[in-house]
Amino acid sequence: MNVLDVDYMLQLVPVLLSYLPLTLEMAGAGMVLALILACLLAVIRVLAIPGLNALTLLFISFFRGTPLLVQLFLFYYGLPQLFSALTEINGITATILGLTLHFSAYMAESIRAAIVGVDRSQTEAALSIGMTNGQLMRRIVLPQATRIAVPTLMNYFIDMIKATSLAFTLGVTELMGATQKEAAGSFLYFEAFITVAVIYWGIVELLAWLQRRLEARFNEAYQR
Repeated sequence: MNVLDVDYMLQLVPVLLSYLPLTLEMAGAGMVLALILACLLAVIRVLAIPGLNALTLLFISFFRGTPLLVQLFLFYYGLPQLFSALTEINGITATILGLTLHFSAYMAESIRAAIVGVDRSQTEAALSIGMTNGQLMRRIVLPQATRIAVPTLMNYFIDMIKATSLAFTLGVTELMGATQKEAAGSFLYFEAFITVAVIYWGIVELLAWLQRRLEARFNEAYQR
C-alpha cells in the first residue's frame, strides 16, 4: 500500500496558489457581468415587456437547459467557425463569456423572484403617498429584494468559482489546469487532486462565512 506523499502536497500548495488569482479574476468578472445582465433580464421579466419577454424566456431556457461545458465549447470552438472576427478569442475570454451567460440565466430568475416577493401592500402604500416609480424601487423594493436575493447570489458565486475548473478544457492554466499538469508530471494524482480539493474547500468556506456575515447584517433591521 502506497503512503500518502505529504511533503509533495505541502510543496504543491504554493505552486497551485500562484494560479488562484486567475481563477478568482475569471469568477469575479463573470459574476459582475452576470449580475448586470441578470438585472436587465429580471426587469424585462417583471415588466413583461412584449417581444423582449419572449426572447428573455428563450435565453433563460437555453442557458439553464444545456451544460456549461457544452456552452464553453460552443463559444471557444463553435462561434469562430461562424464569425471570423471571433477566431482570436482565447480560453479566458470564452470562459468569462460562458460563466456570464450561463449564470445570468439562473440569477435573473432569483432576482425576479426577489422583486415580486416584496409585499405588494408596501408598494401600494408608497404610491399612495406620492412616491414615483423610481423612488419606490430605490427606497422600498430594491433594499428588501437585495436582502432576499443576496444568499442565493452568493451561492451562485460559489458555484461560479468551482465552475472555473472547466476552463482547463479550453487550455487555460488556472487552478485546476495547473493541478492537472502537476499531477501528470509527478504521477501523484491522488495527492495533487486532494490538495486542490482542499484549496477549493477553503475558498468556499471563506465565502460561506462572508455570506453568513452579510445575511446577519441585512437581517439586523428585522431582529427587533
